[in-house]
Amino acid sequence: MQSRDLAAARWLSAQLGTDDLAMAPASEDASFRRYLRVRHRGRSWVLMDAPPAHEDSRPFVDVARRLAAAGVTVPTVVAADLDRGFLLLDDLGTTCYLDRLVDTTADALYRDALVALDRIQAGADGRGLPRYDQARLQAEMALFPDWLLARHLGLAIDDDARGVLERVFGRLTAACLEQPQVFVHRDYHSRNLMVLATGNPGILDFQDAVVGPVTYDLVSLLRDLYVAWPRPRVERWVADAHARLAGRDPSAAGDLATFRRWFDLTGVQRHLKVAGIFARLWHRDGKARYLADIPLTLEYLLAVARRHAELGELVALVDRLDLPRRVARANALAGVDRNPATACPPPL
Repeated sequence: MQSRDLAAARWLSAQLGTDDLAMAPASEDASFRRYLRVRHRGRSWVLMDAPPAHEDSRPFVDVARRLAAAGVTVPTVVAADLDRGFLLLDDLGTTCYLDRLVDTTADALYRDALVALDRIQAGADGRGLPRYDQARLQAEMALFPDWLLARHLGLAIDDDARGVLERVFGRLTAACLEQPQVFVHRDYHSRNLMVLATGNPGILDFQDAVVGPVTYDLVSLLRDLYVAWPRPRVERWVADAHARLAGRDPSAAGDLATFRRWFDLTGVQRHLKVAGIFARLWHRDGKARYLADIPLTLEYLLAVARRHAELGELVALVDRLDLPRRVARANALAGVDRNPATACPPPL
């Protein structure tokens, strides 16, 4: 047994008062964190192992407290050794939203997720959290040319393309900053929401929370990178979210047309960022499976950008570079096919 595995096993035994523990991987993570499901006599917990050299567990504990206080379901921290990066959490089960999202279940599941999101935005304390400011938004979008275009596709970015990206990034940043700024989970999507019999959904992976645009988590949920829905259905859910916000804070919600524009442009910012992150996860960290989700990311980006004249330059650039075809070819060379989880109704 490796030294960290042995240290984790000894720590768990001390916390639970027994050596009779069965452990198995609980989930994968894009970071250095790993999760193990721990079982003993019919009970189960989750061990979060976050090596301190790479991960700081303190934000997880802090944000869990903030979200629980807002009235949503998050794992309870049963025990923690922050210096060594071990957290023992209660177990929210094995069924995530992605496992259950089909045409007949989607409305009920998303209703619960929208209610929980409204509670977070209304009641979660964002004081002291990092802000989604201009520098952070721009740095995220820079991952798109740096990692997807240049590194994954091997494209030289000429002055014309760089100018287009700078102008588009500026417009998207302005759209994000003009929105009401609220508590933002940052990855509020179908792989981080667990289906529960009571208190649905269980919310995971919240340690990177910030204060940012009111539509950011809504985009993560409804323009999920792992499942897609027809545009009319998404727009109904967006209208539902807007109605909830308007019901408690009309000045923050504004009119529905403005809210939809915020939703769209924030989504393009996120999809530019995520396409770059998925390429970086392969080329820097050796995690190839995320490449399979880049095609849907580009489909979202193009479908939305084509509806907004201010993003016409971005559409023209993507078309000129023939990005969907280039991505498919680069992914094939890496031995990765399009993720079958995205074989859902088109997001147009």
